Amino acid sequence: MYHRPKKSLGQHFLFDKKIIDRIIDAAKVQPQDTVIEIGPGLGVMTRMIGERARKVIAIEIDKSLCDSLKRDLSGQTNIEIFNADALDYPYESVENGFKVIANIPYNITTPILFRLMKVREKIEGMTLMVQKEVAERIIAHPGGKDYGILSIAIQYYSVPEIVFIVPRGAFRPTPKVESALLHIETLEMPKIKVKDEAFFFRVVKTSFSQRRKTLQNCLKQLGLKKEHLERAFASLHIEPKRRAETLSIKEFGLLSDSLTEKTQN
Repeated sequence: MYHRPKKSLGQHFLFDKKIIDRIIDAAKVQPQDTVIEIGPGLGVMTRMIGERARKVIAIEIDKSLCDSLKRDLSGQTNIEIFNADALDYPYESVENGFKVIANIPYNITTPILFRLMKVREKIEGMTLMVQKEVAERIIAHPGGKDYGILSIAIQYYSVPEIVFIVPRGAFRPTPKVESALLHIETLEMPKIKVKDEAFFFRVVKTSFSQRRKTLQNCLKQLGLKKEHLERAFASLHIEPKRRAETLSIKEFGLLSDSLTEKTQN
């Protein structure tokens, strides 16, 4: 099948079968599995997943590409092709659990990750091709420039790891940036327990809103009294002049819980 890649959709087709084999291995696809593939492209990986899994649901936003895939893969009865936006697909309606394999356009990686995290209870693992820079931000630990809101948002609910770096030459057209295969195992329970999850993430986002400023200065935006902030820092032995990138997820949890108490008093 020939298909001219659409720049507007960020299409870079993966064609290297050795790389594809490694991706499917990393996803630990088993004969009983249902696999949702986001961005099947030319269908090379779709066909190979279908040879290993019980069922494949492939989601493709490009109508012309979707029509070609339906024709080319019509012989594999365990593969369903849907012309849909992966951000709008009703994952909740899929029976039982499923694994996700995706070659995500770089410009929508973060929105898709957050969409999938909303149905994390149904996901048995995600194996995603993403921009290397984004993968490094997702797995980052406190103390570095890569660590931030995305790191905490993903690690709060899961354990992410970079499996391997994918050479640019494995794609057509060749992308300008490096790619990485990211595997994410979702947790049955969040990494830490907090009193108010929405407020926890509000504290995290506010803390990182101006990375060069101290926690004390950033958290003023929450509208809390100065003495409430000072008491929270003191009770947890957190230096107010620290920057957000130095706090662990656990420290953010303790801080948000302490500040939650202050807002309720």
